[in-house]
Amino acid sequence: MSQELLRKEYQGVKYISGPLVIVERAPELSYGAQVEILLPDGSRRSGQVLEVSDEFAVVQVLEGTLGLDVKSIRIRLLEDVVRFGVSRDMVGRIFNGRGEPRDGLPPVIPEKRLPIIGQPINPVARDKPSDFIQTGISAIDGLNTLVRGQKLPIFSGSGLPANEIAAMIVKNAQVRGEGEEFLVVFGAIGITQREYAYFLQEFESAGALSRLVAFINLADDPTIERILTPRFALTAAEYFAFELDYHVLVVITDMTNYAEALREIGAAREEVPGRRGYPGYMYTDLATIYERAGRIRGRKGSVTQIPILTMPDDDITHPIPDLTGYITEGQIVLSRELHRTGVFPPIDVLTCLSRLMNLGIGKGKTEAYHREWANQLYAAYAKGKDLRRLVAIVGEDALSETDRLYLRFADRFEREFIHQGQEPRTIEETFRIGWELLSILPASELSRIRREYLEKYLPKKEKEGVEGAAS
Repeated sequence: MSQELLRKEYQGVKYISGPLVIVERAPELSYGAQVEILLPDGSRRSGQVLEVSDEFAVVQVLEGTLGLDVKSIRIRLLEDVVRFGVSRDMVGRIFNGRGEPRDGLPPVIPEKRLPIIGQPINPVARDKPSDFIQTGISAIDGLNTLVRGQKLPIFSGSGLPANEIAAMIVKNAQVRGEGEEFLVVFGAIGITQREYAYFLQEFESAGALSRLVAFINLADDPTIERILTPRFALTAAEYFAFELDYHVLVVITDMTNYAEALREIGAAREEVPGRRGYPGYMYTDLATIYERAGRIRGRKGSVTQIPILTMPDDDITHPIPDLTGYITEGQIVLSRELHRTGVFPPIDVLTCLSRLMNLGIGKGKTEAYHREWANQLYAAYAKGKDLRRLVAIVGEDALSETDRLYLRFADRFEREFIHQGQEPRTIEETFRIGWELLSILPASELSRIRREYLEKYLPKKEKEGVEGAAS
């Protein structure tokens, strides 16, 4: 774009509506362009073009429109699209939702300026996700494994410890293997000052800032900034992944605040609402964020996403989790019932799914028995939970001895496998705990695992049962 056009100013402001400024006779303004609003006293505010036509352009003012006068303000074009100056010096830094330093340090000297809308990955150039990322959480690593290049959301509910789980993943996530560069990009959308203080304390106490880039949008920041925050975070992630060969894990919380911002801006623009008042294009808009995860053929790096969202009224059919589930590759669901019993993290493994799990596990990645081991744990826990409901009707005296073992398994599975507190676990620890729990059941019940694995990995007391059953 020519320097003459970038210096161009517009004074034809027709009217102001909420956070929006409507500008007439501005044909050079393009959708997504970055502008600044010049006030008579010399102060400036930032803005972004949300809509354009032959007659007018709609500009969202990031700092709000309070005190603006249609006759005296001017609009100046800064860039044809919002760009972010990226650099390897961003590691350890905290930015606001617009990519400006929030940590009191000087701005980063950019090595490149990249458009925050990202470069779409050609489907032909996409590579299959492979190898797993260890989150330190047994219910994820063992049963719903996160794979490099995957997008795996966490569905939470109001009052459930989603922030604590996000902080735990940011602090403890890692990739396995020698010489692998790993980075976490954390994006917080619409969080309170108290939540910000919590995250900051957790990251500093764990020394996580040395491998972290954070983008923090607070609840009192402008609404439009919530729309920009995940895009700034993903632009940084793509730079490190596809130009510097890092494996990047992007954790974004809370996508519900993002969707609410979409609805608020849509209402200000007087758009026709869709389901529950959300814009009809919300599916497409969410896809522009989630689909930026992945791997590219010929590139070593990867972008993996864990978006976190709060389900209104714990309703998994609400438009936000519903549309997210269509786009992403599985879900981790938090349980209010487990949370009430003191289990942390309260992950309801039976409603969880990682569709790409098989691409990241197995021989040479985790363990050869991983899939069969996980299937057996799922089956045993599901049967134990079914028997709990039966006991509520007929009582425990009506159960067989084997049924009582399944009940005992379900109780210990929740207390020892799912519940781990704030302490991270390696995948080896997760496997060990799982094998110990399986040893509660008779060998004849472990039909989903090959005999050779049972003989090799099951604790000794049950091995004898395996051999006895075989003889």
